[in-house]
Parts: sequence; structure tokens; C-alpha cells
Amino acid sequence: MHFDIVQIVKSLGYFGVWGIIFAESGLLIGFFLPGDSLLFTAGFVSSQGLLNIWVLIFGSFVCAVFGDNIGYATGHRFGRNLFQKEDSWLFHKKHLVKTQGFYEQHGKKTIVLARFVPIIRTFAPIIAGVGAMHYRTFMSYNLVGGFLWTFGITLLGFFLGKSLPAEQVDKYLLPIIGIVIVISLIPSILHILKENRESKIKK
Repeated sequence: MHFDIVQIVKSLGYFGVWGIIFAESGLLIGFFLPGDSLLFTAGFVSSQGLLNIWVLIFGSFVCAVFGDNIGYATGHRFGRNLFQKEDSWLFHKKHLVKTQGFYEQHGKKTIVLARFVPIIRTFAPIIAGVGAMHYRTFMSYNLVGGFLWTFGITLLGFFLGKSLPAEQVDKYLLPIIGIVIVISLIPSILHILKENRESKIKK
């Protein structure tokens, strides 16, 4: 089967991309969605004239910020009850615990840093809400993080696409997307390795 990721993004269109960005940022079930690679690929697709890069970025930014606000409201409203929730195939308490540890380590700037870390990205605003971070403070970090993430990664894909000859796009796109996915997973892998090392030391 031929996996044409460009065609997939083209089929999704603006609202499909924005919907996924919103879900990953604001819904508990969105932690598995490919935000980094999606933004990069959408930027790449835009470089081929299939989407308007500025419309794409602006909509992605709005949905990312709005999604984090929903996550914050969820944490603020349901608070510690989320930690009592039973695990299911869509929800794993360990993600909340992991994000809480990340938040305790990095403080308020977690809202910015988390944008670039899969899974943590989804749960960071929830933990901010649980911890009752002042909303104005949260929103400030939310705007900065949403801007850096959506503009940075999407424009990276756009300019890389512009730098490749048109006949080379299909040849290099999938390997590049693979590299982006691996890079986006590195922070999570390093965090897991650090946790395992610390747990062994404690034992």
C-alpha cells in the first residue's frame, strides 16, 4: 500500500489540520495525535502551493491556544478527581503523573517547553489547571508556547519544501517526516530514561 502523507494532509485541509491540533492540545484523548509531524507536513504541503501558509499557521495557532485553554479548564474544574479516574484505552493516569513531574521540574515554563514534547503537550495545561496556576500567567505562557510551536515547526516544513527541487519532493518527504517524528520523541525518551535511572538509584 502506498502511504501518501501529502495527499492525506491535502485531503484533511485546513479544518482537518486545525481539528487535530486542537484535539491534541485540549482533549485527554488527543495525546496520541501527531502534532509535530502534522504541522511540519502541512508546512511542507503549503510550500507546494496546496495550502496557504499564513492561513494554515494562524488557524493552527488559534486552535493550539484554544485547546490549551480547554485543557486548563478541565484541570481546574475536575482537579484531583482526574488522578482517581480508572485507566482505559484512551486514558492512562501515568501520563498525568509524568506531566506533573515535568511541571515540578520546570515550573511555569513547562507550558512553553511542553509544546515540543509529545504526550506532555496534551497534559501540561491540565496539570496547570489542577495546580491552580493563575489564569493570566497561564495564558501568557500559552500564547508564547503556541506561537513558537505552530509558527516554528510549520515554517520549518515550508522553507525546507521550498529548498527542494519539485521533482525531489516525493523522494525526500517521508524520510524527513520520519526524522521529525524521531526528534520529537527524543525529549520523552530522555525523560523516561532519567526516571528509570532515578528509580534504580532510590532502590
